[in-house]
Amino acid sequence: MAAEESRCLLGRPASDSCPRVQNKKLYLATFAAVLGPLSFGFVLGYSSPVIPELRKISDPKLRMDSSQASWFGSVVTLGAAAGGVLGGYLVDKVGRKLSLMLCSIPYVFGYIVIISAQNVWMLYLGRTLTGLASGITSLVVPVYISEVSHPKVRGMLGSCVQLMVVTGILGAYVAGVTLKWRWLAVLCSFPSCIMLLFMSFMPETPRFLLNRNKRSEAIASLCFLRGPHADHEWECRQIEAGVQEEGLNLSEFKNPSIYRPLLIGVALMFFQQVTGINAVMFYAETIFEDANFKDSRMASVVVGSIQVCFTAVAALTIDKTGRKVLLYISGIIMALSTALFGLYFKMVLSNRNNSSNPDTWFTLNSASPGTESGISWLAVVSLGLFVAGFALGWGPVPWLVISEIFPLKARGILSGACVLTNWVMAFLVTKEFHDFIGFLTSSGTFWLFSAFCCLSVTFTAFYVPETKGQTLEQIEAYFRRS
Repeated sequence: MAAEESRCLLGRPASDSCPRVQNKKLYLATFAAVLGPLSFGFVLGYSSPVIPELRKISDPKLRMDSSQASWFGSVVTLGAAAGGVLGGYLVDKVGRKLSLMLCSIPYVFGYIVIISAQNVWMLYLGRTLTGLASGITSLVVPVYISEVSHPKVRGMLGSCVQLMVVTGILGAYVAGVTLKWRWLAVLCSFPSCIMLLFMSFMPETPRFLLNRNKRSEAIASLCFLRGPHADHEWECRQIEAGVQEEGLNLSEFKNPSIYRPLLIGVALMFFQQVTGINAVMFYAETIFEDANFKDSRMASVVVGSIQVCFTAVAALTIDKTGRKVLLYISGIIMALSTALFGLYFKMVLSNRNNSSNPDTWFTLNSASPGTESGISWLAVVSLGLFVAGFALGWGPVPWLVISEIFPLKARGILSGACVLTNWVMAFLVTKEFHDFIGFLTSSGTFWLFSAFCCLSVTFTAFYVPETKGQTLEQIEAYFRRS
């Protein structure tokens, strides 16, 4: 089996006497950790099948208008922004493993609140709690995986984070076809419970243990992760050397090798959100319903399937094509597809200037039936292209790049700033999506997303460094030189 295959640790000379590493238990630890991103994906996907149901529910205390539905979709990102900050604190104070286990608590309690909800405010509270857990997850899991992995498999295992997020989104879409909103919440709570169980048997990362001067426990962790035949002492010494070099003073933020990668990382997170991906994914079903598609739930399942497939393609090709090439291709595809989607809405919508009810801004039933039936393929192709394009580049690549361009001693705090930026922008985009449609119309909103996609390509060309094939030391030296 591939998991049992013996491999040499990168950094040691290749020879018959090279220490042999077994990856089976490393893969098990990674699987336990990525149940967090799977839960995270269920949180993101939950609102898409649930919002149409809650807007038509018979209970007036739970029935949502368009504004409330917008809050239900976007408040999770506000909780996640707070979770990113909290995760940055927890990961250094209580450790990577315990942080992951603790984030199961707001996941489960959030879904309990949703299941027992008697009014809209309880739904908001439940979504905020699951968002808080998602923010912690989005910061802690990549750190845990990178610190337990050895260099030969770190890229592959790190890419599983985004893959599991989109798998969770698809899972929520598929389950939402048959399950009512309360039972869907029950199902969504399962992955976090399983993660809590599995992580209790997994080790803490060797780097965190050595940073706390727990050398014997670090050796035991390496023995679990690498197997009994690897040279644990040698790897332990390499980690200790890195730990001793860590440390960041506030005065160093004046250093271009610190602030330049920070600005690039923050900009990547900004552009990742203003392309409109979370607005599209949160409201996928609503968009299809508003576009007069009869079976909007199955359409959302197709969208989720496309995202999973193309995220897997990106994970397999990113080390061959390079980061910038994927960002170029992704940005161009998204710019074209959002422009086409805007064109679709422009063609099928009749004049709504005489409508003053805000709820009608989100209801596209005024489309002329003849026109819609003739060009409905345009909406399907446009949304499919957008999701495929995002999954190829602007989905996974920004997260990879920010893990590469930051110097080791500043990686924690700079990554935390990027995670916070990402979730704040996700909140603003998803919350204001409804208002953008009211102000700019549906077509104008998608054309705005298209303009940001074009800007993202320009930014990539001038400011994002290509990191393919370079060591972290070479990347750090690049920023020092420039």
